Amino acid sequence: MNNATEVFQPLQADDPVQVAGYRLAARLGAGGMGRVYLSHTQGGRPVAIKVIRPELADDPVFRRRFHREIKAAQRVRGAYTAELIDADADGVPPWLATLYVPGPSLAEAVARHGPLPVPAVLWLMAGVAEALQAIHGAGIVHRDLKPSNVLLAADGPRVIDFGISLASGITSHTATGTAAGTPQFMAPEQATGGEVTAATDAFALGQTAAFAALGEPLYGDGPSVSVLYRIVHSEPDLSRLPAQLRPLLARCLAADPAQRATLAEVVEWCRQRLGRDADAGGGPAVWREVAGPQVTVPSPVPAPTPVHPMPLIAPVRPMGATRPMGPTGLMGPAGLTGPERPMDPEERRARRRRTALITAVAVTTGALLVTGLAWTVLEGANRLLNRDSSSSSSSSSSSTPGPTASGRSSGSSSGSSSAGGADRTPEGASPSPTEPEQPRPTAYPQRFLNEKNSLGIRKPIDREDRKGDIRFSCEEPSCALESDTSVITMLFADPGAGLDTCRIALTGATSHSFTLAAAAAGSEFCVKHPSGDIALLVIQTKSTALPDSGVSFVSADMTVWRAE
Repeated sequence: MNNATEVFQPLQADDPVQVAGYRLAARLGAGGMGRVYLSHTQGGRPVAIKVIRPELADDPVFRRRFHREIKAAQRVRGAYTAELIDADADGVPPWLATLYVPGPSLAEAVARHGPLPVPAVLWLMAGVAEALQAIHGAGIVHRDLKPSNVLLAADGPRVIDFGISLASGITSHTATGTAAGTPQFMAPEQATGGEVTAATDAFALGQTAAFAALGEPLYGDGPSVSVLYRIVHSEPDLSRLPAQLRPLLARCLAADPAQRATLAEVVEWCRQRLGRDADAGGGPAVWREVAGPQVTVPSPVPAPTPVHPMPLIAPVRPMGATRPMGPTGLMGPAGLTGPERPMDPEERRARRRRTALITAVAVTTGALLVTGLAWTVLEGANRLLNRDSSSSSSSSSSSTPGPTASGRSSGSSSGSSSAGGADRTPEGASPSPTEPEQPRPTAYPQRFLNEKNSLGIRKPIDREDRKGDIRFSCEEPSCALESDTSVITMLFADPGAGLDTCRIALTGATSHSFTLAAAAAGSEFCVKHPSGDIALLVIQTKSTALPDSGVSFVSADMTVWRAE
């Protein structure tokens, strides 16, 4: 943590310079919801600005959830949380600002220094449990507690990223889809799409503490499906943990949520084991040893200095001025090059002739411009008069056109007998039809599918039954996307498909199912509804290696183009 460049990365070309008046000083990182930047308040206090990803920001449902989420997070007040101080769910893009915590994450500290000693783990569990109590008190379940979301400040841990929560109205199934990227710290009920409660955070607290004590995830690494299978179907191996920690972690990691330790019990248990150190405030010394020296936070970005460009036209020097002209023709500062050399009478006469010539040219040019404008107005008036007379002539001789009408008709049909005729629509001709408007895309990010739910192309989008337009099914030998109503095809070209690509791919398609055997993160599927609606699914997470494990699922971002 001594190298500031590991923490504060310079802004890139695609990064904004400021967000809602907050001038950005550095990039801190990126996550599932967007990018995080370092900025400062008006008083110079450092803050972390999280800017939401565009594809999420374009989803009105996400914006409504994010708005509720911000209101809930603003109620969280605790010594061990990074307080939310500002946010705008309706911004372009949406953003939020929390106090910046100058310290490494638990994941970074363990990677640099190895497992934490037992006293540090006890202080960690007590602090994080207090933070979770404050979060739950605001009606929020964190649901994504892990070592990278615990920062080690000089005076204790801070829990961050408690925004994606049940307070935002996300269902447990959708929540599982968004958290599948870190399965090592999920609870069994999350892995199987069950109900997510405060006890889910207690399980994650046990896993986070075990990581701090072991230096690695308790359930091991490897493919996500393998880790999830072990979490759901096996007992945790606590034999490698220090004996002082096993009783508490065993209770936190109980498979049955009702049997897990409460957060209040965690705090009390840790205080008892810490003994006199808990009352003497020995925590800061532990954190300074674990976190190491703090890095220097970059200074606030100064406001841009107004730029005053040099005048494009040199000022006219008054008669009798004594300041010399600069090398570009601009008047130099007084006294810089001495007094001006006096001109002889011949030079004065030449200068007067030059000035008179310039004046004459300017007057002539102005007259020409006025004349041209008058000519244009007169020509336009004549065209209007001709059009009115043509209209009255054609209406009075609709059965037998006269010579004037026929002559004007033949002239206009040639397209060259009158000035500008080629640019005007011939009289009596219908205007050219306009291009049909392309349907506007509607984004539905992070949709989650397992063998109990389905997705609708027509609303409702998320269904808790199997009656939607798109279902996920797993049967030997592989899993697949299937539909009773719509045709499905997979794209094998470069990623980034749009409506036209899907239209071409779906031409002649007749299959109502498509195997996921060749699909991976980023794979794209096009789906066409009988109504003409077209959907594009971009796979984000796939867990299909063990179809009979009970933890098979797929999450995808869906975009729909409506035919109506």
